[in-house]
Amino acid sequence: MKNPPISLSPELGDGSGLDAFPGEAELAALRGWYAGLSSRKSVAHYLDTHKVSGQSSRGIIGGIRRQLIRIARRLHRADLVALLDHPIGERAQHAKAVAHAIDALRTAPEPAPKITDDVSLWLSARSANALYAQDIKTLAQLTVRVPRRRRWWTMVPGLGAQGARQIEVFFAAHPQLTDRARELMVNETVQAVVPWECLKLPEELNGSRGTFRGPPSSCTLGADNDYEAVQAWLALHESSATKRAYRKESERLILWAVVERGRALSSLTTEDATAYRGFLRNPAPRSRWVGSPQTRFSPEWRPFSAGLSPRSTAYALSVIGAMFRWLIEQRYVLANPFSGIKVRGSNRSTPIEEGRVFSEGEWSIIRAVANGLEWSYGWKLPAAQRLRFVLDFAYATGLRSSEFVGATLGQIETDAQGDHWLKLVGKGSKAGKVALPPLARVALDHYLMQRGVPTTPTMWKPSTPLIADLQAGSGQNRITSTRLWNVTKRFFVTTANVIEAESPKTAEKLRRASPHWMRHTHATHALARGAELTTVRDNLRHASVSTTSVYLHTDQAKRARQMRDAFGTPNT
Repeated sequence: MKNPPISLSPELGDGSGLDAFPGEAELAALRGWYAGLSSRKSVAHYLDTHKVSGQSSRGIIGGIRRQLIRIARRLHRADLVALLDHPIGERAQHAKAVAHAIDALRTAPEPAPKITDDVSLWLSARSANALYAQDIKTLAQLTVRVPRRRRWWTMVPGLGAQGARQIEVFFAAHPQLTDRARELMVNETVQAVVPWECLKLPEELNGSRGTFRGPPSSCTLGADNDYEAVQAWLALHESSATKRAYRKESERLILWAVVERGRALSSLTTEDATAYRGFLRNPAPRSRWVGSPQTRFSPEWRPFSAGLSPRSTAYALSVIGAMFRWLIEQRYVLANPFSGIKVRGSNRSTPIEEGRVFSEGEWSIIRAVANGLEWSYGWKLPAAQRLRFVLDFAYATGLRSSEFVGATLGQIETDAQGDHWLKLVGKGSKAGKVALPPLARVALDHYLMQRGVPTTPTMWKPSTPLIADLQAGSGQNRITSTRLWNVTKRFFVTTANVIEAESPKTAEKLRRASPHWMRHTHATHALARGAELTTVRDNLRHASVSTTSVYLHTDQAKRARQMRDAFGTPNT
């Protein structure tokens, strides 16, 4: 607000100080103003007997608002400060929120320092600026400097002995800060990141007292902290694949917020959101965040296998944005710090990187190694048979892993022309069907015989999964997506070890490969062999042909080769 502060009359209010909570008459006048009364009418109706001669009605209403703002600042409720300090012309649209804010301020406890608090919340501006210059921004960072050595303040130019004494008195009054700080200070060389279900966070970081939490009285969630709120959001999604993808993105954000920023999810700012965008592209320090795929509870587990591409970064931020929008709708938080965050280069329709597609020759090598798994590379016979089926069926159909593991024999149908189809519900809960070419059908028949399952459709049990869980014994239980991913990765590593000496580049490529590469390979090979773009689009169940066109890089290579042949080096 641009107007200079106007002090309320001592008669107005139920206390004597500027930070005393406004009295009921004052609050009634403020509510009347928010209800649409002019400041003059509202003051005349509720405060006329208390009005001091010469005071303007507008000044009184403004003074009540400023008094509430001062109280919100004292209570460290930046969210309520921003709400109460709105332009006068917006009073109607903020009326309901302000009413909740007044109730929240009335019952809010006096703040206690948290080790994640910015030093400016508790120290003088002069001391805070001196600490900022030394990259000391939080109480946690300051705690380990006080009193680690005599005359410690000499290492902080501009602080001085008097400022240091004030800081020492502050920490002496709050001894719990030192213990908390030592628990939470990040050791850049040894601290590991663990799955979020293993986190044990204090209130300062779990979001139970998040800076931008909405008033509990108006929140529709029973969640006490950020983790519980995010779990409620994840529970909305029935698709296991969607839930797994969304969990990955929300987990990464919570871990980053706690470890790298020292903040709860519900305390993140727009500046934090911008920093997170850069972090997704280059997770650092890499030793903490990046590693080869492992099970969730392995000591070597890391949230990232590499930095994200612009498209993957945009996807991650879109998921996070959707999560925050839902949390706002439930009134768990008041703002979305990721609103408006853009990713350069994410909208370009560029071909899939050829490094994520197996060439015809590479695929031949992969299948050759697969044929000898049980007698040359120590795989058990059922595991080798299953792996060969997975390779051939995924290559022939382009199924997503989540679709593959969820498919059953009952979803296969034969049309009037004798063609075979797999009916399924894919990404986005969209129903569709995938053609089963001869390679897929022959691979399935062989695998069913190896499992002791009839190959005649009329004899099938509809619930029988396409891919069996070997550990279940009967073959009637489906394999999990995680297990399929691990099995396929194990095979790719085995193949890489076999060809390492002869083809180190291909070996390195195989070590990076994931099951989704078979979907890329399916689309690329189909287009290269003459399949129409719309046909591949429909079989992959893409919403737009532009999505499918990213697999046309081999066609581009062919075009370049033909033009090179037509316009070669001139004769000399």
